[in-house]
Amino acid sequence: MANQFAINLAFYMLMPYLAAHLAGELGLAAWAVGLVLGVRNFSQQGMFLIGGTIADRFGYKAPIMAGCLLRTGGFALLGWVDNLPALVAASAATGFAGAMFNPAVRAYLAAEAGERRVDAFAAFNVYYQAGMLLGPLVGLALLATDFRLVCTVAAAIFAGLTVLQGRALPARRAGGTGTGSDAGGGGVLAQWRQVAANRPFLLFSLAMIGSYVLTFQVYLALPMAADAVLGTDGTKVTSGLFVLSAAVAVAGQLRLTAWAKARWSRPQAMVGGLAAMGLAFVPLALAPPGTDGWQVAVQLGALAAAVVLLAAGSAVVYPLEMDTVVALSGNRLVATHYGLYNTVSGLGITLGNLATGALWDYAASHHALWLTWAALSATGLAGAGAVCALARTGRINSPAPVPVPA
Repeated sequence: MANQFAINLAFYMLMPYLAAHLAGELGLAAWAVGLVLGVRNFSQQGMFLIGGTIADRFGYKAPIMAGCLLRTGGFALLGWVDNLPALVAASAATGFAGAMFNPAVRAYLAAEAGERRVDAFAAFNVYYQAGMLLGPLVGLALLATDFRLVCTVAAAIFAGLTVLQGRALPARRAGGTGTGSDAGGGGVLAQWRQVAANRPFLLFSLAMIGSYVLTFQVYLALPMAADAVLGTDGTKVTSGLFVLSAAVAVAGQLRLTAWAKARWSRPQAMVGGLAAMGLAFVPLALAPPGTDGWQVAVQLGALAAAVVLLAAGSAVVYPLEMDTVVALSGNRLVATHYGLYNTVSGLGITLGNLATGALWDYAASHHALWLTWAALSATGLAGAGAVCALARTGRINSPAPVPVPA
C-alpha cells in the first residue's frame, strides 16, 4: 500500500505538467506533444497482458521491481532530454513500467489478503487516491524551481522504491510462496488460451467497461464543462474537481465499503455503485444553461455533485470488482487476468473518449449539452444492467478455487 501511494505520488507530481513542459520550454508542436503522451498511454494499456503474464510466470516481486526501475529511467530522461526520439523512448518506458507493476501489485495484494480481499482493496484505494491527491501539489511546489527538479525527485522516489522492494518484498505467487510459475506446465500461449476461455470473466470485463469510461470523465467531459461555464477560469475549477474526487475516495472509501458489505451482496453492491456513477451526470443534464450568476452557481454545484457521486460510486465498485476478478479466475493466473482486464478497460476508455468527444462537439454545436450527460448516464445504467444480468444467470458467482499442488 505504501508502494502504491509512492507510485502515484511520483507519477502525478510529474504527468499533469508534462504537456506544458513539452509545448512551452521545449517548443514541440502539438502533434509531437500528442505523440509523446499517446505513446505512454498505448505502451501501458497495450502491454498490461504482457505484464500480467510475466508476473504469473516469474512471480510478483520481479515485475514490480522492474517496473519501478523502468520508471526511474523514464522519468529521469523526460526531464533531461530535449529531442523527440529520446522523449518518445522515455514515454514508452514509463508506460511499459506501469504495465509491469500494476497487475503484479494487485495480484500480490489479492494473494496476501486471502479472504479479506475486499477490505484490502478498499484500503489500497485510499492509498492510491491519496497519492493522486498529493502528487500534483508536490509537483506544483517543485515546479516553482524547475521542471527538471520535478523529474529528478520523481525518479528518485522510484529508485528508492526499487531498493526497498528488493529488501522487503518476499517472493510471492498465487497459491503459495516462492518464485515459481503460476502458469502450470503450459507455455505463454496456453496461459492466454486459459484466460481467454474464461467466458464469465470476459463477460464481466466487457460489462465493466462503462465504469472506466465514466471515471475518465474527470479528465475529459467535466473539465470541458468547467471551461464552458467559466472560460479560462475553468482550470481552477478543474483542479478543485480533482481534489474533491480524491478527497471523497480517501475520506469515504472504507466507510462506503463497510456500508455496502453490510447491506448488499457483492453483485448488488456493484449494481448500486454503477447506477450511482450513471446518475452522477443527471444534475449536469438538468442544470440550466446560461451565464447569469445564479445559472453559473447551479452549474458549478452540478459539477461538484457529479464528482462526489462519481467518486462515491467508484469507491463502492472498485474493491468489489477487484475481488470479482480474483474469484472468476479461480485463483489461477490472477495477474494475467488482471492484465487482460486492464487491457480491455483501456481499449474501452479510448473508444469511449472518442465517442464522448464526438458527441460533445455535436451537442455543443446544437446547444444541447444535455445529450452528452444523458448518454453518460445511460452508460452507467447499462453497465449496472449488464452486471445485474450476469449475476442473475450465475455467471459472476465465485467458482470453487482450483487446487494448487503444495
